[in-house]
Amino acid sequence: MADGDKPAEVRKKRTITEIRDSKTTGEKMVYMSVPDYTSARWAEMAGVDVAVVGDSLAMVAHGHPSTIPATMDMMVMHSLAVRRGAPNTFVLGCMPYQSYNSVDRALTNATRFMQEAGCDAVKPQGGKSQGHILKALVDAGIPTASHIGLTPHTIAMFGGFRIQGRTADAAMKILEDALAIEDAGCFMLEFEAVPAKIAAVISKQLTIPTIGIGAGVGTDGQILLCYDLLGVFTDFKPKFTKRYTNLTEVAVGGIRQYVKEVKEGAFPDDDHSYTVNEKEFDRFLTLVEKRKQI
Repeated sequence: MADGDKPAEVRKKRTITEIRDSKTTGEKMVYMSVPDYTSARWAEMAGVDVAVVGDSLAMVAHGHPSTIPATMDMMVMHSLAVRRGAPNTFVLGCMPYQSYNSVDRALTNATRFMQEAGCDAVKPQGGKSQGHILKALVDAGIPTASHIGLTPHTIAMFGGFRIQGRTADAAMKILEDALAIEDAGCFMLEFEAVPAKIAAVISKQLTIPTIGIGAGVGTDGQILLCYDLLGVFTDFKPKFTKRYTNLTEVAVGGIRQYVKEVKEGAFPDDDHSYTVNEKEFDRFLTLVEKRKQI
């Protein structure tokens, strides 16, 4: 068997221990938010460490203006698709708006992510004010992370998508939130839309790894949305998103060519059509003529 014919090696799923230890090993962990089976397959094929089922899918997959309309049923459905697409990748399910507003509700919904959807961990949002929720999840044996800085579930209180931590007092609040997340037993936390210098300093105060989205290079890993970095979702582009390609441009170009060829009668051609045995075709025509005479 030639080298090119060898079956691809089955990748080994990253573990909580490996993710937590990345803080000391210095390995930069790569997270990517994926909403569906196909993007999950891409993530696994490309070597992404953690596939995140983010409630941003309410926007990129369902067309809502924010993450608020995401429901548990929606998140479980998408998580199942991601699990099928990336069976050998660590999957982190993001808990949607108001799905963790009490300990009981948080435990019920986190259990759905783990039991129904096959996720490996869950991620609500919040720091100090959510410490008791985070601790309850961890104490129940559910691997838990959290999300601070710009938290999409509370954008109404922020007055929209605004950078957080630009004053010393605001930055100290983020530090206190980060320490509360660590104290609750979470294995990781995410910074969103925090000045790079602030995120780097806070990261150094912690024993758990941090990932950033719009938080600079000083975090222990990075996360971007698959549909953002590939140019699939084009309604808007956050400052922190780097476009590595533009699949929308490629896709629209392909569809335009399809439309053109159908209009002109050039598609489908013989290469894209099925054939029939000529004798059977002639017999079919004879039967058609006989039917007309009945």
